[in-house]
Amino acid sequence: MRLKLIRTSACTLILTSLILILFTVNLAQRQATARAASLYNANTMGGCSIFPANNVWNYDVSRLPVHPNSANFVAAIGLSSHLHPDFGAGLYNGGPIGFPYVVVPGSQPSVLVSFDYASESDPGPYPIPANTPIEGGSQSSGDRHVLVIDSGTCKLYEMYASYPQSNGSWHAGSGAVWNLNSDALRPATWTSADAAGLPILPGLVNYDEVAAGVINHALRFTANQTQDTFLWPARHQASSSNNPNLPPMGLRLRLKASVNISSFSRTNQIILTALKHYGMIVADNGSSWFFSGTADNRWNNDDLHALNSIPGSDFEAVDESALQMNPNSAQVAGSPAFAPSPTASASPAHSPTASASGTHAPHAALTPEIVEVDQSRQNTNLNALPARQSNGTGNRLPLILGGAALLLGVGGAALLIKRRKRFKPSIRSR
Repeated sequence: MRLKLIRTSACTLILTSLILILFTVNLAQRQATARAASLYNANTMGGCSIFPANNVWNYDVSRLPVHPNSANFVAAIGLSSHLHPDFGAGLYNGGPIGFPYVVVPGSQPSVLVSFDYASESDPGPYPIPANTPIEGGSQSSGDRHVLVIDSGTCKLYEMYASYPQSNGSWHAGSGAVWNLNSDALRPATWTSADAAGLPILPGLVNYDEVAAGVINHALRFTANQTQDTFLWPARHQASSSNNPNLPPMGLRLRLKASVNISSFSRTNQIILTALKHYGMIVADNGSSWFFSGTADNRWNNDDLHALNSIPGSDFEAVDESALQMNPNSAQVAGSPAFAPSPTASASPAHSPTASASGTHAPHAALTPEIVEVDQSRQNTNLNALPARQSNGTGNRLPLILGGAALLLGVGGAALLIKRRKRFKPSIRSR
């Protein structure tokens, strides 16, 4: 009878230990995922995440190494030139200051669009309302970008040199369609509505996110001269110079951690903090250190002007080469897989705003299709995160499993747990 009780107690202890082990391992894995997820944040507009949280646009680069050619890149952009917010309230040359965008519901009718560079443009139709705001205003002779978010499908439609036609269609220089739930990049050497072949909207400072207290994505900016090459995640260059000291398209720079921003306003501290953590990407040729945002009459232009006190020498180029997992994907290597955000059925249109920024012309053509990447085959091992972004749990799981083995040993049983592991470059000075 005593032997039977001992055996029953041992079995109970083993079962209890097994439950404790499974609970502890599951908790550790959930904590690891939560910590990893904290490194990746997704901006949202119109009910849609602006790319998955693991997208390089949404990655904090404050701990990445400085690019070995940083000093020359920064000097080429301009050590004594200053940061300049290319957005604000009111008008400049007859048009609002900043980029316009509009959010439309999934029921928005699509219209035909023709392109000058059709071979590098995603074909229409595009869901563009008749009154869609144009960058710089309807009479602008500048870049005339049009940005539209379809909140029903969570797709972003962007056009360059956009002109509405009398029959309701549009004509543009080039156009790109982005699936905001995908990390897929455009085919290599393809332009977009921007010279670097990148989307514009994800790199804009939006008043609403500043009002909410945080910008958790990289920003878009221009440089006066660029190199005839591009770095991931950019896909296109717009230069005839092979000078290795000029910044290539796609180069990411950040504000140095040592820069004291405590004297700036809350709004400007939020912007400067984003520049320290997420940095900004060379996206087009234009006036150096001009970074982009949406036009909004709620901006305080005098306050934004204070950012002009930040010199180029306060920046450094980032080496983000270790983040590249696949040249055709913007997913960060070693990042956890996040489920795509649900799409919204409808969303109100953003107030019409507009301005002008640097210009470009696209490269020669390949095929008009966006490359889709099979995300199911990507590496989602949490322990594969870059060392500087460790989730802090990788060394604790062996200890947990070791302790579990000791508990099972008391019960007189052994348990083995396996853990699965060109055409022309063009520059517009403002």
